[in-house]
Formats: sequence, C-alpha cells, structure tokens
Amino acid sequence: MSSNNDPVLISMPQRNSDVLPGMSFSDQKGPVLSFHNICYEVKEKRGCLFNLKTIKSKKLSDVNGIMKPGLNAIMGPSGGGKSVLLDVSAARKDPSGLSGDILINGAPRPANFKYNSGFVVQDDLVLSTLTVRENLAFSVALRLPTTMKKHEKDKRIKMVIDELGLDKVADSKYVDTQFVRGIAGEEIKRTSIAMGLITDPSILFLNEPTAGLDWSTANAIFSLLKKISEQGRTIIFSFHELQNSVFNLFDSLTILALGKLMFHGPTEKALTYFESAGYRCELYNNPSDFFMDVINGDSPPVIVNRKKVYEVNEAGQLFMRKLRMIDKLAQFYTKSPLLRETETELEKLSGGQNYGSPSFKEITYVTTLCHQFRWIFWHSFRKLVGHLWPWILQIIIALILGLIIGGTFLALKNDCTEIQNRTWSLYVLTVFQSIMSISARDIFLMERNIFILEYISGYYRVLSYFLGKLVFDLLQEFFFPSFIFTLVVYLMLGLKRGITAFLIIMITALMVNYSATSMILAIGIHENAASGKTLLVTSYFVFMLVFLGMSLNSETMAPQLSWLQYFSIPHYGYMALQHNEFWGRNFCPTLNITNDNHCPGYVICSGEEFLLMQDMDLSPWGLWRNHVALNILIFIFLIIAYLRMLCLKRNS
Repeated sequence: MSSNNDPVLISMPQRNSDVLPGMSFSDQKGPVLSFHNICYEVKEKRGCLFNLKTIKSKKLSDVNGIMKPGLNAIMGPSGGGKSVLLDVSAARKDPSGLSGDILINGAPRPANFKYNSGFVVQDDLVLSTLTVRENLAFSVALRLPTTMKKHEKDKRIKMVIDELGLDKVADSKYVDTQFVRGIAGEEIKRTSIAMGLITDPSILFLNEPTAGLDWSTANAIFSLLKKISEQGRTIIFSFHELQNSVFNLFDSLTILALGKLMFHGPTEKALTYFESAGYRCELYNNPSDFFMDVINGDSPPVIVNRKKVYEVNEAGQLFMRKLRMIDKLAQFYTKSPLLRETETELEKLSGGQNYGSPSFKEITYVTTLCHQFRWIFWHSFRKLVGHLWPWILQIIIALILGLIIGGTFLALKNDCTEIQNRTWSLYVLTVFQSIMSISARDIFLMERNIFILEYISGYYRVLSYFLGKLVFDLLQEFFFPSFIFTLVVYLMLGLKRGITAFLIIMITALMVNYSATSMILAIGIHENAASGKTLLVTSYFVFMLVFLGMSLNSETMAPQLSWLQYFSIPHYGYMALQHNEFWGRNFCPTLNITNDNHCPGYVICSGEEFLLMQDMDLSPWGLWRNHVALNILIFIFLIIAYLRMLCLKRNS
C-alpha cells in the first residue's frame, strides 16, 4: 500500500498471502532461506598506538545450509560464528566482507529484507516506561504504511498480543528492566518477540532468545516459537546451551566452531552423525552439552585418548587439542553424505546460478520524516511521563541553586560599589549554564543500543531520530532548569529591569547552555563517562571557565592569551550578559544633585565607562555579535554530532 506521500516499500513475502520467489502459490508452505559458500571477513586493527596493523579475520568459512519453515537452530562455542551467521543471514552485517549467495526460495533477498524480516536481539531492548501495547503501537506506527487505517493497525497489535499470550499484561504500566520492576521475565521476552512479529514477517531471527532465563521459562518460550513456526514461518535462532526437552523441538540444527561447519541437517540425525564420527552420546546426557564437549575435546572418548599425553602446560594443551578437534570434525563433515545432500538441494534451489556477493541499497521508508519525528517526540514524552521524578529533581536542584546564588548576591545596589559583585553574579550565571550541559551526552548514549536496533529494523531515518530526540531533550532537560535558575537569580539580584533586558538575559543563558550541549554531543555523542573524549570536554570547560574568571580583571590578562577568547563558549555568553547589564546604567545617580556622593573620583559611575574598560563595542552589534557567534557554534556542533550519528549507524 502506498500513496503519493509514502514511498513504495518492496514487500517481503508474507505467509499465507503472497507468492514467494521460486514457488507457485499451490506448493507454497513458507520461505526457504539458503546460504551458498558463505565466507565473511572483518578488518581488525591490532598493535600499539604507533604500530597499528590492519589484518583480516575470517569469521565464516565456506558455510552452506538450508533453513526451511520450522525451528532452525544454530549452536556452537563462544566465538564460533553462530551470531555472525545469524546476522549475515538477516542482512545485518556490512556486506563488504561477505562473499557467497544468500537466497530466499532460490532468488536473491529483496533490498529491504532486513526491514521486513523480524529480528529479536539477545537483550530485551524495550522502553521500560511504556506498556506492552504502547511499545507495539510505536513499532506499528513507524514500520507499517501511514495509508493503513488505525483500526487495521490496532487489529494487528491485538492479533500479536493474542498470538503471544500477552493479553493479561498488555496494559501493564511497566515492563521489567534493570531499574524498574514490572512484568515477569517470560513476558518481557514475549514482548521482544512480539516487536519482531508486528510486521507479520515470514522469517524471524532470534539471537539467543533464552539467554538469562531459567529452564522453565526457556521451555515456555521455545514451545511458543514452535507454535509460531507451525503457521508457516521460518524461525532461525542461535543458542549456547539448552535442556533436552527443548532440544527435541528443533527441526534443523547447525553447529559452528571457529566459523567452520561441524554439522548441518535435521536435528534427529545429529546424534547418529556424531556416533559415525566416533563420538557416542551417553543415554542420559544432554545432546547440546554432548556436542559442546566433543568440540572442546571433553567428551569421554577424547579424554581417554589424551591421558597418555597429558602434560604440565594444561591451558596450551587444551587450546591446541580444541583446534585439532575442530579441524578434524570440519574435515569429517566435508566428506559426509549430509554435505552432499545439502549441496544437491542447494543446486536445485539456485538453479546453478551464481549471484555474486550480496549488496544492499539504501531504500525509502514507509513513513515520512515528519511522521517519524512526531512519533519519536511522543515516544520521548511518554518516557518522561513514565519516569518523572528525575526531571522533577532536576528542577528542584536548579531552584535551590538559584536561591543560594540569589541569597549570596541578594539585591545588588545600583551604585558604584556593587559593580564587582554584579560582574561576579553574571560570571556565576554563565558558569551554571556551562556546567549544566555536561549531562548532554546522555541524550543519545542511554538509548544507543535501542537506536541501532530500531534503525536497522527500518523504524526511522537517522535525521528524524536525531531531531526528535534533540528537540525534546533540549526542551525537557535543559530549557526548564536553565529558565528557572536564570529567573530566580534575575529576580533576587535585581538585575537590569525591563522586558527587553530580561529577554536578552534569558536568551543568552539558553544559548550558552545549548552551545555547550551541542559541543558535548559533537565530541562525545556515543562515548561513556570514562572515555578520553568526555574527559577532554570537561578539561575544556575547566580551562575556559578559569580563563573567563581571569578576564574579570582585564588588566591581569596576558595579551598573548587574548586570542583564546574566540574559542570560548562561556566568553561569548559572558560578554553578551555584561553588555546587556551595563549599557545605559548610571551607578552614581546623585552625582549632579547633591554633594553627598559616595563614589570616589577614581570609581566608575556609568555602565558605558565599565564596558569601555573591558574593550567592548558599545554599539548594538557589540551585543548581538556574541549571539551570532553562539548560533554559529550551535549549528557547527550539531552538524558534527549528526555526522557522527551517521558513522555510528554505518558501523553498527
């Protein structure tokens, strides 16, 4: 479905509806995913800072296989390549290191395969402040066309909720996370699966769906997946270790170690195959544990054979034995009838054609940028409403700090003796706006993994996410605390009155805040608090605030350092505040009226005189050029932050 406003999305085959490539409608039972001679390499940098070398590391080596409708399991030891094969099959890896063919029913995957297939990551990345139904509504709003009626989308949500047995917790206030106690772990995993199924995909990928769950919950999850697969879906998943009752639910099994195939075929043939290789599973042994023991060289036959060569260097011996065992099993598989059967079936599927290395083009989305922006803004708002106390606490802290600063410089007098206190109050106002922006890195960092998952799944463009999150968080997290602090200080200190003077103070304070925020985003948009780039930002502000404090008395400033002011965000804000506060002020109002004058002859009596001493331009441009400079810095830093988000997307 499409309209003039919504770009056409190449639709992925849907179960029981569309005819899949390579199959007639009469014989269609579900999609068959096949991979032909798949190799995958990544470039890794190794060495010290001055001797970095880029080497190629092979993650998959000549992997062949067929995934039919049903439960298709991929297992292996850590670092064996199971997650890489899963991601490559789902088109979620950089295709530049990929060679071989991945086909759907004998035809190349459509360009938007990764958007229309379902993918469930290992971590449950659902927003804790939304209900199950609201999380699904967000996914539906961005992944289904806007031409689809609201009642149709609601029907889709209800269908998925009923299919996964979430009807009793659909409107629960919170889902369970590290910080918020909500629904049980099984319901959380079901919610993640529901997010993957919301577009009704024919192929569903899951990365270790039972990681962190107890055996009873894992059994319930796989029983659910088995039921879903019986509806004509091809479900492909990775796992590390499972109990025997769950293992018997699998239709096919793929075992990988160091990127090489140890076994691929029907699950019921796995034990017989390993027995033919000389490794027999004991009667009450868990098959998945048995396979891992064989690969690691810990099965009973291997242990008996190695007693004669047991040496002191146990760790090295274990590693070398594991490598030899993997090579032995890989060689055995290449000569097995199972591989020949797989190759014969692959030949039938591909028709003997070689499609070359897969590549994917950037495609259009089913929703417009404005539609995505609106839903991301709503998403952020719901997150705030569901977790309001941190924001309220931030407001309270800003209010208390404002009262403390206001009490320190309470009711500044309009005479020459208070000029120094007045400049110090403006300095403190500037310092607060700069320091408050340090938390800006959390705008995108806290939801970094969710952003990567949702972007790859085709929820939104990077630009719509960037603008939606930025606009809301600048309003919610920075505007209100900054406004309240500045308002309290302005009223308590008795700064220059008048609506124009008030607006200039408020605008300047916000611009300093937003400039500093933009710089932090540009440098550390996805860096943690301990990273070198974050420490660099902190060092910058410490130095610039010290430099600004020295500039309070321009006579103490070394001329050789004067050029640093052009790189200082606080400097522009402070100069604008001074110009606004002192221009047109008379600090000796009784000078021409009475001889009772408290100002000695060497004391400044007018604001213009003070500004001239600071080498400031008295014209309106002397004020507004600081605002222009801050606006330019905001624009440059936000562009850099956006480009860095694009790099984060590209490297994810």
